[in-house]
Amino acid sequence: MGDTEPIVSRGRPRGFDAGHGVEIAARLFRARGYDTVGVAEICETLGIKAPSFYAAYGSKRGLLEQALTLYAGSEGGFIVECLDADGPLADRLAALLAEAARAYAADPSIRGCLVMEGTRNSACPEARAMTRGLREATRGLIAERIARDRPEDAEELAQSVMVTLAGLSAAARDGATSDGLARSAAIAAAGIRFVMGPNSSD
Repeated sequence: MGDTEPIVSRGRPRGFDAGHGVEIAARLFRARGYDTVGVAEICETLGIKAPSFYAAYGSKRGLLEQALTLYAGSEGGFIVECLDADGPLADRLAALLAEAARAYAADPSIRGCLVMEGTRNSACPEARAMTRGLREATRGLIAERIARDRPEDAEELAQSVMVTLAGLSAAARDGATSDGLARSAAIAAAGIRFVMGPNSSD
């Protein structure tokens, strides 16, 4: 059955946890990409039939949307946490990049970032639009935080952070070690400090 299969009014099997299904899907999409994970595989993994899948999630795209929401509030939540923490701006951005380096390689089976990697090269424009929207929202949050201290540099620095996050994610998917990613994050953070000037950590 395809991605556009309509919702059907069948009940879910007893014991089926739709929330756990979202967790499983998030791992699959992050590990292998949205297009390579089919509904049949998800159903087999969750131990359900297709009607129960569509009753629970509406469509494969609907499941992706829930998986992205879950990821943003769990593994990907470090971005908001780092931005909201106390301390100089340069230190907050350095901490964000360092945490990204750690998170993207924390589990060898699901390296990288779901938002950055989950729909890369996907043939589904709606799926690509979901992750693109989240990336833009993330860039906006970073720019907003930078603008509190450095409004003149907000857009440029936010874009630099996003490019670094994308690079760290891609490198993690290619097998970069945690230590290697950490060093790359530190170099990028040093570049940000240089742009911001010698008093950036005051």
